[in-house]
This record gives sequence, structure tokens and C-alpha cells, in this order.
Amino acid sequence: MKSYVFPGNIEDSILQIGGKPFPYMRTAQFSELVKDSERMLLHLINCPEGRVIFYTASGTGAMDAVVTNYVSQCEKAFILVGGSFGHRWKNLCDYYHCPNEIFEVPFARDIDYAQLEERVRTSRPDVFLCQHHETSTGQLYDMEKISAICKKYEVSLVVDAISSFLSDTLDMSGWGIDICITSSQKGLNIAPGLSFLFLSPRVLQKIFSHKSYYFDFEENLKNLERGQTPYSPATTLFLQLHARLQSDMKIGVDNIIASVRAKALYFRELCKQNNWEVPAEVPSNCITGFFVRKNGDILFKELLKQEIFIMPGGTPNYFRVSHLGVQTNEDLDDLARRIKEIENR
Repeated sequence: MKSYVFPGNIEDSILQIGGKPFPYMRTAQFSELVKDSERMLLHLINCPEGRVIFYTASGTGAMDAVVTNYVSQCEKAFILVGGSFGHRWKNLCDYYHCPNEIFEVPFARDIDYAQLEERVRTSRPDVFLCQHHETSTGQLYDMEKISAICKKYEVSLVVDAISSFLSDTLDMSGWGIDICITSSQKGLNIAPGLSFLFLSPRVLQKIFSHKSYYFDFEENLKNLERGQTPYSPATTLFLQLHARLQSDMKIGVDNIIASVRAKALYFRELCKQNNWEVPAEVPSNCITGFFVRKNGDILFKELLKQEIFIMPGGTPNYFRVSHLGVQTNEDLDDLARRIKEIENR
């Protein structure tokens, strides 16, 4: 089996942790593991004085937590919508009756940042919600420019970095991000089931709303002081997380990103050779989204028969390949060959 989705192919050393006995979570041993994991996560995202709330939940769970605890007390949210995950911010705000305004970006296009600034200037929102990388299209947004706009108009910045963390440069402190979100199955490349909510020192000074029982910030932060979560965590995933973080700290953020980028550039050259269009104007290193010329209606199922997983893109003939996890140039050559064979049938 070959996985070009989320997560990608995982090292045996990480997978084998899932088959080992695991400790009871209400122990000093597990508390130290949680505290050490928080320390390493904060280092990797460059927010050493912040805190990390650990949720046994998907990334959408962490987005829900942001809206219920933080956005719900704002007068207006400004939402960048460049694909399905931007729409998720919008859907969450509407569900919880949070006033909001959207700024739409066409499929796989970059932002008109001058136009964006003008909209923020006239809208005067309290909080700006966006993706760093819109995973549905492969488009990477310029967080330095977005950050500068938010700082200029004193708008709190919340970033979904679920698919950019450890794929693209991400500087939470340097960019003045108040809240950042990621999850276990993307850059960390372990099984789905954990999400991480990074809180900056500035936002930690605020009083949060209490509109969610499970996701309540205050309750989770209180338990974090003793290295615990309020409710039963996915213990085995925490063990895999800790092992992954130890490895990532040794490798270093820059080297991890460089490796992902090299795989992305290699596959995009294969796309060019096969006349597969890559539509993103500024593609993330995390994935390559591309259009095949024909037989897109059978490609996904035919690859499944060969135990190869890629991601459909929700648009005819459009597919996405992740560059996370264990992946060699030979793997990508083989994938391109198989796609081409199906395309030419």
C-alpha cells in the first residue's frame, strides 16, 4: 500500500508504538509526556511563551473550539474563503450565530492583497479567520502580508495551519498570530485523532466564553497545568506524537520543510512532463493539486485497486497528492507512471 493522502506513509518505528502496551493516562509519567510534547510543539511553531491545548478530535474540532470560546465574543469575524476549508470557518460562525463577513478568493488563485486590505479597513472586524494553506486547492497564502494588514488595523489573527505546519515556513510569534491550529495527520504524519490549538501569550490574557463543554479553553488550560486533559485522551496517539516530536526536534524545522519541498518540486516536474496542469498560483509544499486530461472519472477507483491512495479534489479531473511522510523520488515516478497508464486507457 502507498499513501499520498493524510497521513502519508508512516515509519514502522512510529506504527509499532500503536501495538505496544500503553500507560494509564492519570499518572505522573503521562503528565510529563504531555508537558514535553507541549514544549516541543511550541518550539516547532516558534511560540515559546504560548500554550497548546490538546484535543482528542479532528482539526474541525479545534476550529469549533476557536469559534465557541473566542470568536463568539467578537462583534464581527472577517473570513478568508478560498476553498472548502475557508467555507468551514464560515459554516461554524453561522452555526454559532457569530456575525461575519467573507472575502472570497477564486479557486487556486492568490489573494489581491491591496483589495484585501481595503476590505479589512472598511469592515473593521475584531478577528480575522483564515487558512495558511487552503488544502482543497493547494494554494498557499502570504501570512506576512495578512499579518501586516491585521496589525495595521488591530485585528486579531487566527490561522488554520493544519496543512502548512512543518510543510511551509510558519512563524507564529513573528507574524503576530493569536491562535493557530494544526492536527496529527498532516505535518506530524501520525494517525488522525489529535488536534492542537496554539494560544499566544497575548490571547492568553483574554477572558474566554464558555459555550462548549468538551472544548472549553479554561477547563483545558487548567488541566494542562498538571500535564493532563480534562477527559480521556487518545493515549496511544500521544505516545506516537511524542516519538514524532522527538524525531522532528533532532531533524529541525528547516530540514523538514526542505525535504517536503524537494518532494513537491520533483512531482511538479513530473506533472509538467505529463502535461498535467497545476492550478495553484503559489502552491504549498504540502500537496500538489493537478488536473489530468482524461479518465479522471475512473482514476481514483483504479488506483485504489492497486492499493494506492490519492485525494480527489471535488472538481472534475482534479486530484491532490500529499508530499508528507515517507516518500521517495522512485515512489513518485511509480505513481506518475500509474496515473499516466490509467489516463491513456
